[in-house]
Amino acid sequence: MKIFEKLSLISSIFLITFFGEIAVNIACGGEVDPYDYYISYFHNNVQGDEYTSFAFNQMAYLNSEENTESESEINSREWGKYLDVKPQDVHQIMYEADSAMKAKLQLYDGKISELPDSLQKNTFLQGLNKHKSALKYYIFAKSCEPFANVDFDLWNPKPRDTAGMSLLATEALTITKSEKDAFLKLRYAYQAERMFHYAGQHDDSKNVFEKFIKTDQSNSAVKGWALALYAGSVRRLGNPEESAFLFSKVFASNPERRVQAYKNYYYNSAPVSGALKYAKTDEEKANIWAINGFGNSDFDIESLNKVYQYDPKSQLTGTLLVREVNKLEQALIEANDIAKISFDYYFSYNDRSKSKDSVRNVNLKQLNEIRNFAVKLAAEKKYPQSELGILTAAYLSWMENKDAVACSYLNRLNPEKLPEKLRDQYRITDLLIKAKNIKKGNPFNENDLLPTLKWLDEKRFAENKSHPGDKYYDWADQEDKRFSRTTRNFYQQLLAPAYLKLGDTAKAALAMVKGDLEYKIVKDNSLFKNMSYQTTAFWQQYLSPKSMQGLLNYKKKAAGNDVMAMLSKALNQLKNDGFYELFGTTLLRTHQYGKAVQMFAKVSPDYHYFNPENWYADDANSKLYANPFIQTINDFPKKYVNAKASITKKDFAAEMFRLQKLTTSDKKNAALYYYKMANAVYQTGYYGNSWFLISYDWSTYANASPARYGYDVDYKKAQTAKNWYLKARSLSTNADFKAKCTFMLAKCAQKQIILNSKLNSFSYWNKDDVKYQNFINANYNNPYFKELKLKYGKTPFYQVAAGECSYLGDFIAKK
Repeated sequence: MKIFEKLSLISSIFLITFFGEIAVNIACGGEVDPYDYYISYFHNNVQGDEYTSFAFNQMAYLNSEENTESESEINSREWGKYLDVKPQDVHQIMYEADSAMKAKLQLYDGKISELPDSLQKNTFLQGLNKHKSALKYYIFAKSCEPFANVDFDLWNPKPRDTAGMSLLATEALTITKSEKDAFLKLRYAYQAERMFHYAGQHDDSKNVFEKFIKTDQSNSAVKGWALALYAGSVRRLGNPEESAFLFSKVFASNPERRVQAYKNYYYNSAPVSGALKYAKTDEEKANIWAINGFGNSDFDIESLNKVYQYDPKSQLTGTLLVREVNKLEQALIEANDIAKISFDYYFSYNDRSKSKDSVRNVNLKQLNEIRNFAVKLAAEKKYPQSELGILTAAYLSWMENKDAVACSYLNRLNPEKLPEKLRDQYRITDLLIKAKNIKKGNPFNENDLLPTLKWLDEKRFAENKSHPGDKYYDWADQEDKRFSRTTRNFYQQLLAPAYLKLGDTAKAALAMVKGDLEYKIVKDNSLFKNMSYQTTAFWQQYLSPKSMQGLLNYKKKAAGNDVMAMLSKALNQLKNDGFYELFGTTLLRTHQYGKAVQMFAKVSPDYHYFNPENWYADDANSKLYANPFIQTINDFPKKYVNAKASITKKDFAAEMFRLQKLTTSDKKNAALYYYKMANAVYQTGYYGNSWFLISYDWSTYANASPARYGYDVDYKKAQTAKNWYLKARSLSTNADFKAKCTFMLAKCAQKQIILNSKLNSFSYWNKDDVKYQNFINANYNNPYFKELKLKYGKTPFYQVAAGECSYLGDFIAKK
């Protein structure tokens, strides 16, 4: 056989399927949530929110770009105290003014009576009117702002007015030298330093700081802002190591500039030893090591030990400990197949290879190191919340599947005496330990968990109350949805798989839904709009008529005060349309068409059945419509129809039920009825034009992946179609009709060859691969092609098919 002929056959089977309809690919989930790409039950704010911007997050440079303190509010408070005015009035004028207000304030020089009534009542403006020196500074500061706050356009950068900034800096410096008011003197000095800095006069900027700001005895936040500028000038003047040290001081002293200081520390690219050269106190050394730990996404016991060594009372110790626990969660807690959330799901491997075991052993070694540190933290009691050590040791022991050890640690704590966040973490850890039988798939009393599950519900409802019932509102605050993730993970990663192991798929499906319902009141109660991608995929791919009937039975058990009632109530919050549509679909998959008709009859008349879209078509022609009763020779291009000729699931069920009955009531034409049903079932498979009558997604990359779901026996293997084609052929005496049946039998057989793992695991580019040759031979030796040529080669259909079907043509042309 020539290479061209081989390629022709392969192209017919693979390339068309892989690339021919890539526009109709909907088998994908939503975008990865950077706060939810691994399973975590140990909350990253268990030591408070002060450093959560630096919590472990391998998918983001920073867990959050937000500072825990507001610079504008701090400055407003300082001005409010200085002038004895309301801080909120300061904030309104300095930070909240719109363009109209700015225009009115532009020429404000103390004549408050000339302002609108709304502004005359502002206590900050009243205070400025009484304090002429403060008013003078306010007007000067406003004149500096246009130079300092220039919008940067990467593609069309505007040159800075360095000359103008230099003049302002000189003016501010002159006033600084004569100003007697310490509050204003500091701020004039800051303006002078800032203008010199932005003008590129870094020696002058440094001198202002060293002479007028460094020695200031106040505790104003302005000193930290000035120190940040000073650190920047030091870097510009060629000393990145000292600059890194100075930014570490800003990081420690000014929470409103902490994120910026952290970034600038790393912009210096200085080694930790370089910054440490300038540290004079243990606290300064601890801060440097903490920043080093926050910037390390790998395991880092060294930074944790160093911070604890130099400043054991610092909250940084607890924050770094929690960070290491979160790293271990990512490394050791594996997502269950039915609810994968890991970003590398499609690129991971599931075999227990030696390399994977060795990596796990390394991770367990790290776990023991962190646990030993946690136990030491608890024993030495230098850290203010030493209970964190015991709680950490308990959780890590649970992670290691040492439940008895975990219990022994947890029993040493009295939850009622713990701070709130530690008490919350205690209850979560206690729930996980109590669920040890769930994890192992043994029978368990789910109602023992009911009190904690109710508590978890209230916790997640509370953190979602700002946008009640709107699951797709905004991801802006996803980093704060810790209890939502914990609750979902428990239901979907522990409870649902446990129900599956016990053989109750319906309960597993209930647990999956319960895990997703983050809101006490559901705004849009459509079934699948309230499910995550993972839950939707589980329901649409794994559920059978039996499990759907089980769910229907459970829906009637929402009364009561047990876990079963809690799960059922969650499902009953959602509309029935999607439920009965899926129930009907599972019946289509199992060819119970009469029962499917009954289920589709329960769906609202205005329900919109799923129609996929061709992404590359214009809007008017993007929707795809099915008609499984049309006949085609080639699978590609799929022969979709227009909306008027389309067949819905309800129509399909009714027609197939009619044909099923006719096979027994009109036996004379039974061959034709079986043939029509076989064609219809074939068209609802992966290669047909009506695949979305039994499937909810289609992927160009799924044609050779193993059959995974129950309905794949038809969707991918075309087994029922094959059986009905055989039945139709056996009942007919018409040679041309038999030829049609045989040709379709060859196509069904080919689908099973494609899915044969012994045949399809070859390299497409390696033509010398024995598996490749075996695959080619299997297709050429398709028994139905042989039979078609030998028995029906002279039929009209054979002549048409040989001209239109490329792989039949390949078979005929072979030597």
